Amino acid sequence: MRKPTANIRLVHALLLAVGAYFCVGLEVFAQTADSQTTDQANKSWTATTDFNRKNVNPMRMIESHRQNGNRTVDTRSVEIPGSDGHFEHYQDIERETLQVDATTARITTRTFCRDVNRRKTLVDVTEEEKHTGPGGDSKIDRITSASDLNGRLQPVRREIVETQNTDMDMEETNSTVMLADGNGGLAPAIKTRELRKRAASDTVETEKTTWLLDVNRNWQVNEVRHATTRQEGTNRTTEERLSRLDSQGKLREVSHVVVKESESASEEKRSVVETYSIDVPGTAPDGSLHLIERKTSTESLSPTGERATDKKIEQVNPGDPSSGLRVSVLVDGKMVPGPLGERSTVTIRARDVNGNFGIVSVDTTTSDRIPTIQVQQTPAGKP
Repeated sequence: MRKPTANIRLVHALLLAVGAYFCVGLEVFAQTADSQTTDQANKSWTATTDFNRKNVNPMRMIESHRQNGNRTVDTRSVEIPGSDGHFEHYQDIERETLQVDATTARITTRTFCRDVNRRKTLVDVTEEEKHTGPGGDSKIDRITSASDLNGRLQPVRREIVETQNTDMDMEETNSTVMLADGNGGLAPAIKTRELRKRAASDTVETEKTTWLLDVNRNWQVNEVRHATTRQEGTNRTTEERLSRLDSQGKLREVSHVVVKESESASEEKRSVVETYSIDVPGTAPDGSLHLIERKTSTESLSPTGERATDKKIEQVNPGDPSSGLRVSVLVDGKMVPGPLGERSTVTIRARDVNGNFGIVSVDTTTSDRIPTIQVQQTPAGKP
């Protein structure tokens, strides 16, 4: 029997690194460019990303998109170096979408891993069916099954989401999550209700309440998330406040996030996200909200279709929390389209223990997606 390699033991950290990769604003390079038309986005493509991180074994991710009539298949494969140094599959995720008719869609997501003998093994399946009714009402039934010790799939989670438009300016979404109860069945464990209301002056108010079961199996409010979005021309501001149940059984505000987005006449986009929290690294909680992080990002698109992104992350220094925020991560990205597809490069620099910035990652993505560049038409009679 083949023993797991050190790469296998590191794979969870690598997969988290992939998540961090997209969380720092680089999803623009992994998704269809904004300049593409809907028809172009539906065509088949394949993209390969090589992750090269300092002091971490390399990893490769291969994504593909295939569409045939009313059936679409998206796959994502993660590869890591094997004992011989060559890349080999570690995890595969396949997502199949079937548009049954105008009101019904079925989505099946399958996750495969490799066992110690490198055999492809199905570890979980999520089956989702969505029905859309008149007026935008919808219902989603999502069931997740995981393999047990004998390799048999057993239901471990079910989620039912129902959305109704109560009037022209109000939308209500209720969801119930059922988890395994230990007796071979599923029992309700989480409930949420989200109210979304469109107000005057291009303002949208959203309130989401989450209930959990207490020790007596009674529903109790666990958290309330309230968000307000205001649109003024090309500028948009979103404020989100999160309150959670404290040790005394009372709801208490624990975080406040402010997002400011803008777009210039030259189509340059800018975003600033500030996070306030009662938990400040390096200090004991004092019950007040403090600014702990600021993310600033810009995105520009050239007339030839080249897309550039820059991101700066400022955080509290745990060693000196009273000194305010300091820059901790810098991200530079560039996507260049070509006649055969796109090529992207992302460079991530981080501050080390000595306060100096060094390159921790240089990731490259090649794709055979061919973007449709929207060229501005010159008015007649002008050069």
